[in-house]
Amino acid sequence: MFFIDTLDLEGLGNRSYLAGGARTAVAVDPPRDIDLVLAAAARRGVRISHVVETHIHNDYVTGGRDLARLTGAAYLVPADARVSFARTPVQDGDTVTVDAGITLRALATPGHTPHHTSYVLEERGSAVAVFTGGSLLIGTVGRPDLVEPRLTEELARAQHASAHRLAAELPDETEVLPTHGFGSFCASARADGDATTIGKEKAGNDALVQDVDAFVSALLAGLDDVPAYYAHMGPANAAGPAPVDLTAPPVADAADIAARLAAGEWVVDLRNRIAFAEGHVAGSFNFEADGKIATYLAWLIPWGKPVTLLAESPDQLARAQRELARVGIDRPAAAATGEPAGWVSAPEQLRGFPRATFADLADLADADAGALHPDEHRIVLDVRRDSERAEGWIKGSVHIPLHQLHRRQDEIPAGVVWVHCAGGMRAGIAASLLDAAGREVVAVDDSFDAARRSGLPMATGPRTDS
Repeated sequence: MFFIDTLDLEGLGNRSYLAGGARTAVAVDPPRDIDLVLAAAARRGVRISHVVETHIHNDYVTGGRDLARLTGAAYLVPADARVSFARTPVQDGDTVTVDAGITLRALATPGHTPHHTSYVLEERGSAVAVFTGGSLLIGTVGRPDLVEPRLTEELARAQHASAHRLAAELPDETEVLPTHGFGSFCASARADGDATTIGKEKAGNDALVQDVDAFVSALLAGLDDVPAYYAHMGPANAAGPAPVDLTAPPVADAADIAARLAAGEWVVDLRNRIAFAEGHVAGSFNFEADGKIATYLAWLIPWGKPVTLLAESPDQLARAQRELARVGIDRPAAAATGEPAGWVSAPEQLRGFPRATFADLADLADADAGALHPDEHRIVLDVRRDSERAEGWIKGSVHIPLHQLHRRQDEIPAGVVWVHCAGGMRAGIAASLLDAAGREVVAVDDSFDAARRSGLPMATGPRTDS
């Protein structure tokens, strides 16, 4: 009897898997922190005999090579993937035995990358599940634009063909187990649901219900921004990542924190945005440990810039350090835990800023003029992505997506900046960036649906410059 365990990496919006039988198992697309996989194997009482990669990942650093080294497992990587380390190259149709009666069959599914490979889990010759990586996802497919711009359309067409190959060769009841699609920017759209099968995808996945030209046109038109740190993930994975180090970083005291800020390093406060707004070290940035810290901190920080973490507790610090290691921010330069008063040498080194709702903002609006009172010198800053803003925005607002804000702050007019996103988390990050730069800010901590209900003047359409 086979088993499949899912390792859900919510911060990155990805999943890894452990699958096997009574004695041995295979790990699929493992995360950098391989202790999670080892613990899952220990709970099952199985030995990891194989580690497989569906592709060279663009959104996180793999733990596959290290996991194979520690367990003695065979490390299976698509043969056409260009890597600089020893591995077992996998070709289309290759089969390995995972446990008695349980095999894994490679199935070439290019599209997310040229070398992408899915793996069909078979029990006594019958397909029971397919690990689709960044190929067929729940209701969508992996995006085709992360390898090389000149290959994007070609890979989009390959995604369509690969989806049809999976649908044609596998029974409808085959469980589809993707790596991406649960919030990862590697997906071309957000997954709709938590589980699926080949049959369900045949009924509703655009790649399987649209002809290739319609599918490719819609796919390319809907591609979103690419996190900047993705440029570093593929090369790191192709080179073979070093083992992860999750030991505690050096402890920073108030003087050390001040010196690091003075040197231009990033000091990141991991507390929730409410606590940060109430009081924080002047010059620090707020990336909530319980938010998508790995995605947004890695996206915004200049790559290689030293980072010091400030946390409420050692547990919060450890969780954030683990998340950041998954995207190649391996070692914080230093860290401190506790409360803001302990992170400064004088009370005046602490700052705060107000929070508000869209209803508060609407109270300032001139309903007749359809804009905010100009004599209030208030600027509404929208930090959502272009695709979000196209669905509706507040008239008169300035639009700078969060991932561009650090280099475009000079474009924000003078005045008090009321910054908003879709739900509050990114507004908190943006407010902290502006606050550190000396701007007077108000963080709108509210759902954008409330903006529509508040009576604020709204506009819709593709324009993003007003």
